Amino acid sequence: MAQSSPHRPLRWGIIGCGDVTEVKSGPPYQFTEGFELTAVMRRDQEKLRDYADRHGVPKTYTDASALVNDPDIDAVYIATPPDTHREYALLVVAAGKPCCVEKPLAPSYAESRAIVEAFERRGVPLFVAYYRRSLPRFEQVLGWLAEKCIGEVRHVNWLLSNPPSAVDRSGAHNWRTDPNVAPGGYFDDLASHGLDLFTHYFGEVAEAHGTAGNQQGLYGAPDAVTACWRHVNGITGAGSWNFGSAHRTDRVEILGSRGRIRFAVFDNQPIVLETPDRQEELFIEHPRHVQQQHVERMARHLLTDGYTHPSTGRTGAHTSWVMDRILNRTAPAAGA
Repeated sequence: MAQSSPHRPLRWGIIGCGDVTEVKSGPPYQFTEGFELTAVMRRDQEKLRDYADRHGVPKTYTDASALVNDPDIDAVYIATPPDTHREYALLVVAAGKPCCVEKPLAPSYAESRAIVEAFERRGVPLFVAYYRRSLPRFEQVLGWLAEKCIGEVRHVNWLLSNPPSAVDRSGAHNWRTDPNVAPGGYFDDLASHGLDLFTHYFGEVAEAHGTAGNQQGLYGAPDAVTACWRHVNGITGAGSWNFGSAHRTDRVEILGSRGRIRFAVFDNQPIVLETPDRQEELFIEHPRHVQQQHVERMARHLLTDGYTHPSTGRTGAHTSWVMDRILNRTAPAAGA
């Protein structure tokens, strides 16, 4: 159902105007027809004012509740680290306003489910910023799968490895590897993107298993995770994510009965289709603002009838369930 007046755009506020909002996600709320960015919130007053001045945002807040309850704000984007997502999301739903939450939806499936249930009880739209579901490069892969270019899909495999960063080696605090903020470390921050994409391609996961450990001792969260899983349609999957290796690798292979598709989740590489009678390699450039299509589809969902965004609270919560199972955290049955 449409959520805005035809006489003015939907006015958004952002909670947490950090790095992700500089180029990736903030500008799309200004550039998307039917939306405007009206307010931003950050506790650091100096950084807040700097952001608002550079991006031309008229309103600023150092208190999230004040932004959420501003009658001039129609919808809220939560762009903070995951340990605060539930707190802020519940503020937003209490105000009855549509919300987009940065991924992962929350640090656990239990928290993710609580968020989704709160929005569903109120009938308020909820989105999660798994924007790869809307990027043209990954839509092309989905198109090849829909056309059955590689026959029946049998298995998907993903290897992601990185050397430790300078910040990792320094011992400086990094919320991405602080288990109180992101219990799975870089797995939560990075692997969630690919796991969510795989459920977009192949449907929900029926079972998942994994093991996680800390091989380097550089921080408290895991730095090595391996997993296997099975989608409800029988397609199997496996993954390995290691953040202490010598070399960078980002390689996905989708194996089918007649061929395979290869691509990278993060690296700027071509997508490749290989069958006995077809060899195709395509490089599809990402937009400068990689959440642009994601935000445009939110506008379509909110401002027109009959369209459902590909990344909703429910799909985001399912990804949280898969991650809990891989990390052997207690997780109730799948589904919000």
